[in-house]
Amino acid sequence: MSNLKDPLTSLSEGHWFKLICGASFQHLQFVRNITLAYCLAGADCIDVAADPAVIAAAVEAIEKAVTLGQVAPKRGSRHPFAKREVPRPLLMVSLNDGEDPHFRKAEFNPQKCPPDCPRPCESICPAQAIAFPQSALTIAPKPGDLSFKTTPNSPEFQQKVGVIEDRCYGCGRCLPVCPIGQIVTRSYVSTPTAIAPSVLSKGVNAVEIHTQVGRIEDFKRLWSAVAPSVNQLKVVAISCPDGENLIDYLWSIYHAISPVPCALIWQTDGRPMSGDIGIGTTRAAIKLGQKVLAAGLPGFVQLAGGTNQHTVSKLKSMGLLRQGRVKAKEDSTHSYLSGVAYGSYARVLLSPILERVEQQWGETFSGSYALEDCPDLLWEAVDLADSLVSEIKFGLQLQNTTNNTSP
Repeated sequence: MSNLKDPLTSLSEGHWFKLICGASFQHLQFVRNITLAYCLAGADCIDVAADPAVIAAAVEAIEKAVTLGQVAPKRGSRHPFAKREVPRPLLMVSLNDGEDPHFRKAEFNPQKCPPDCPRPCESICPAQAIAFPQSALTIAPKPGDLSFKTTPNSPEFQQKVGVIEDRCYGCGRCLPVCPIGQIVTRSYVSTPTAIAPSVLSKGVNAVEIHTQVGRIEDFKRLWSAVAPSVNQLKVVAISCPDGENLIDYLWSIYHAISPVPCALIWQTDGRPMSGDIGIGTTRAAIKLGQKVLAAGLPGFVQLAGGTNQHTVSKLKSMGLLRQGRVKAKEDSTHSYLSGVAYGSYARVLLSPILERVEQQWGETFSGSYALEDCPDLLWEAVDLADSLVSEIKFGLQLQNTTNNTSP
């Protein structure tokens, strides 16, 4: 693999890759390990929940990736990813100005579930955030605890069944399949007082604001809390789904935040949290991307919401992705999409490997388990992550290879 560009160069040249860990996803070990794998594969940006613990996990992974990139060549590693410098990706946090499906958790009372329920919620959950393990019904008493009883009301049972909160990222697929309709969602909104130094610091250098058409006043209130820290940011992203008068709304946002002293990204949220479902989801993402691109808004346009392994090939066939070097006088921001963000598909792609890492430590292990402690699985995960990252970096790599072999 050839050397990769720094994130802002990738953005300006149309090879930007962003990993979306999930605006409400708080499984710290998973965030850390998936961040490490995608960093080593060349991701330009890691987008995480605005939670200090999640931010710390991502920062740790980024530092570890950079260290591995520096140390591996000195140790003579034969793996191709160890033979180039690892660019440090941007670390982005996601905020919202109102109710949004990315900022919610599913919840229900497992005691109300019928004994003969086939549990479709458990099988449909892409994050394995709903569980009814048999071990929860057969918990062994602690030594000497003669009063212990395993019942659905016991704390031990409650901790092991139902929604595993830190794994849930709010996709909502469980809601319509519940036979008794008892699953609901709990939403939360970023308030100005929540935008504390503990969030807009500690390695964070990019912010994404999720909004919807018609919420300009709510957006302005949130922006008033972000604005004092905007000079320390390298990227501000605005994520918005389609809606009536979308383009007018995005222009109103642009006028509200201008001038922006850093790169501005318009994230087109085609079909939120659906990229792992199938090829059809990427069509909605591309359609919305074309709409916003045609509007000529200042800044860069990046796809999200339904992106998967089919997205880049489709974009290339439609001429929407740059596949060569940027020309000096070319208006790159209005001619091409600048990049792609991957969320649910990127996570599902690596989940089997990360689950194997967890299994190696055993169910009773209560500490942290690091991907790099399992070298074979680490590089297997990086290979798989690269299969996705390299799709949008491929034209860049061919160009670099040609340059490096020219006489």
